[in-house]
Amino acid sequence: MRKKKTEQKAEEPQVVLGDRAEEPVNPVIDETALLKGRIAELEDQLAKAKNDYFKAYAETENTRKRLRAEFESHNKYRLQNFAGEILPALDNLEKALASTEEGSPLQVGVRMIYDQLKSSLAKEGVSEIEALHRDFDPNVHQAIATEKIEGVKPGQVVEVYQKGYKLKDRVLRASMVKVSE
Repeated sequence: MRKKKTEQKAEEPQVVLGDRAEEPVNPVIDETALLKGRIAELEDQLAKAKNDYFKAYAETENTRKRLRAEFESHNKYRLQNFAGEILPALDNLEKALASTEEGSPLQVGVRMIYDQLKSSLAKEGVSEIEALHRDFDPNVHQAIATEKIEGVKPGQVVEVYQKGYKLKDRVLRASMVKVSE
């Protein structure tokens, strides 16, 4: 009888890298780590995009508010240049009224034009600056002369040389006045 040789299988040797033996890699754990890293990267991108969006939105809102304010200001004072140009004509009509005979047809016609022009300007917010017998205000009055007058307190307007006008709250032309000392 022959003896059968029993074959002994030799175990495969482990690969040694440095001092550690290579451990088998679990593909599920490796993929999870990659996905977690990708999620963190996407969350950072989302946070940056949200921040950029809010900045752009705020800038758009500020621009819209600024443009609305400019539009309202433009509408409020759109007549400023025109009214400034028409004031000398109004002054000339006042001079014509003062120099014509009371009740004459010429004065009646000039009075109608003057009243109509003044009414149209008033509808648009142009008004006369009250000056006579008022305290001098350098914001709306321009002192041309001063005079010491008995019985009048100092700093009071005693004569108006040229009327002043304002458009709503903005001075178109200051009143030229004489002020008491």
